[in-house]
Amino acid sequence: MLIKGMTLFLVAMAVLAIFGKLRLPHARKTPRAGATCPACGRPKIGPGPCPCGKKGA
Repeated sequence: MLIKGMTLFLVAMAVLAIFGKLRLPHARKTPRAGATCPACGRPKIGPGPCPCGKKGA
């Protein structure tokens, strides 16, 4: 009985994952605008300047 419950749970999770990918295929592929330093290309965290110290374009 326990194996049957685990199997049904895993099948339900797989179905939810498939429908989630069909509905939102590009959710994490596009970076936020301005999230990287234009000079060195590193990701910026917060509103302050980049640690590289260069001013971007």
